[in-house]
Amino acid sequence: MDAIKCRAFLVAAQRGSFTAAAQELGYTQSGITRMINALEEELGFRVFARVRGGVQLTDNGHRILPLLENIVRACQQVEEYSGDICGLVRGTVSVGCYYSVSFMWMPQIIRKFQKRYPHIRVNMLERSNRDLAPLLASRRLDICVGARLSEVDYEWIPLYRDEMVAWLPQGHPLTRAKQLMPKMLEGETFIQPLPQQDTDLDRLLQGENLSMNLRYSTQEAFTAYNMVEAGLGVSLNQRLISQKWHGQVELASFSPPQYFEMGIAVPCLKEASPATRKLIECIRETVAELI
Repeated sequence: MDAIKCRAFLVAAQRGSFTAAAQELGYTQSGITRMINALEEELGFRVFARVRGGVQLTDNGHRILPLLENIVRACQQVEEYSGDICGLVRGTVSVGCYYSVSFMWMPQIIRKFQKRYPHIRVNMLERSNRDLAPLLASRRLDICVGARLSEVDYEWIPLYRDEMVAWLPQGHPLTRAKQLMPKMLEGETFIQPLPQQDTDLDRLLQGENLSMNLRYSTQEAFTAYNMVEAGLGVSLNQRLISQKWHGQVELASFSPPQYFEMGIAVPCLKEASPATRKLIECIRETVAELI
């Protein structure tokens, strides 16, 4: 089974278009079409149905997809191991990130990593825990950097304990509280970023059995921050992400402080490629310098 054809299949499945796959992989559209036709002939069944505006996987295409992913992954690992043996580290690492990690840590990590290993490509995907977990489980992602994931098996490498803080409009009465407890927020208009996405905020609300007056929700933490600054309500988020912005929002710690652990989730460290292990090493080193 030709790994190049398998790769063309995977990219076409992700992008839903032979044209888009050709642009990403550096082939002509006719070249991708020939590869897919040859793959279908080799398999003995259709993997794509041609639809208006692109292609979509057939039932058999869905069934074969994880197997072809394994072939491509194995070929990439062979290339990486052979390069490692010859002293030239190359490869690709796919990283899933918490939103805060993606702009607080990853730029510095990638800058240092690329200086050391210019032949390793890093693909970064910013999503919520709920979206990242199945991608790590299927090994479409090599690692995830952020909070612990639920309902998937992985090895955990701790990096940092972050604090959950309240975001309060400037001058809000709760800013004068000697001891702020999560229950004290129940009567406030609440702005929730990324609701029901298995975030640490979701876990705090559930763990403290809080019944919030949820008035607004948003997919962006910065939007929630600006809404708090505008006096529309209160919110909760990580201290790490809060330090990046300097608006008229007051940060308040809870009593006792509410912490959660951030780290690296990897399906199996022993099976990780050389490129992945080197990125993990660089992440640990860089985060230790940043915090």
